[in-house]
Amino acid sequence: MTGATHRTAAAAAGRRLRVVVIGAGIVGACCAAYLRLEGHEVTLVEAEAPAAGASAGNAGAISPGSCIPLSMPGTLRKAPSWVLRKDGPLVVRPGYALTALPWLLRFVAAGRPDRVDGIADALRALHGPVHECYRPILAAAQAQALLRRSGCLVVYRSAAAFASARGEWEMRRRRGIDWEKVEGPRLRELVPALAPDFACGVLQPDHGYVVDPRGLVRRLVAQMRSDGADLVQGRARDIGSSSDRLDIVLDDGRKLAADRVVLAAGAWSRPLAAKLGAAIPLETQRGYHLHLGAPRIDLPLPVSFAEGKFYATPMSDGLRLAGTVEFAGLRAAPDYRRAHRLAEMAGRWLPGLGLDGASEWMGHRPCLPDSLPVIGPSPRDPRVLLAFGHGHNGMTSAPATGRLVADMVAGRRPFIDPSPYRPDRF
Repeated sequence: MTGATHRTAAAAAGRRLRVVVIGAGIVGACCAAYLRLEGHEVTLVEAEAPAAGASAGNAGAISPGSCIPLSMPGTLRKAPSWVLRKDGPLVVRPGYALTALPWLLRFVAAGRPDRVDGIADALRALHGPVHECYRPILAAAQAQALLRRSGCLVVYRSAAAFASARGEWEMRRRRGIDWEKVEGPRLRELVPALAPDFACGVLQPDHGYVVDPRGLVRRLVAQMRSDGADLVQGRARDIGSSSDRLDIVLDDGRKLAADRVVLAAGAWSRPLAAKLGAAIPLETQRGYHLHLGAPRIDLPLPVSFAEGKFYATPMSDGLRLAGTVEFAGLRAAPDYRRAHRLAEMAGRWLPGLGLDGASEWMGHRPCLPDSLPVIGPSPRDPRVLLAFGHGHNGMTSAPATGRLVADMVAGRRPFIDPSPYRPDRF
């Protein structure tokens, strides 16, 4: 279905509404793009610039098979060794430990055996249709070339390391996700630059990546603006309501009137959500990347290093090494040693990798303890829809979130069951 056809059909089905979307990262951009396709009057509100946060610096992964919760049975046993290693994949800064503790306890509880299957099902429902859900909004923005359906390779240094992850791969298979174990010459054929000390890998053929995550968000926003949407720079600090409208109050005192509001401000969503009666346990997991403009090697597809817990993704302007988790809040200064730790590992595992002139980045992933976002009406006013907390999966889950939000604004039956993502589940 073309964008024009989609818009005409939707506009005929319901009335044109004034919708303000707070946040112009990938989630806000996808929500706004779907709402514009349906003929609504859309205003995007962004405190900085489109894709100024985690949407700019992520690994660009498009992962329809990403359905394994971050917290699994055994997390409580493993977590202390992760946290106590200063260069480990998960770090809690000492001064932030007490603040993070309630979230971490909820995170461990979400990994109970009786919960993980339901969470995995909900992740699969949201991520599985990623290519289908991107199709109409990429077509409208003529941005199809920014998404490549290349597959993704997860590599293991030993047979034992793969065996320890086998249960998670079987969880994927039970949910209809295709994957193939590869080893020996086949592994080198897929990624010739890979070091010889990797025992095996897993190819996920339906996966892909975005060659320019910031560029994708900006292309979607530019298309909406050319189609009549507005972009307002400012930070929303309150949402007032009356019987006939909502008023979004910006930090400089300006007010925007709306019939519906979508709160998609990522890691900065929690204060506004609280004012709307939603006590959401949102935490920022700070992620780092190192971008290599002259990597001197070619990767034909993204490679995920299981032991190092990071991605190497070929981008339009180089190679990006992205990963790690750090709990330190929204205000602490970045610790770029974590980004350079990625370079140390990648330099060993991708011989010949060019590390000169690398640029550093840190961003705030908006994470909830059960690995699921919140998507749905606020408890206080159903005209306000919450859409945040997408964690490490924003590029993958954003288009389905946008489609769900458009369904909710239209008052029609959502295309997938939204109940696992409801804001009141906490």
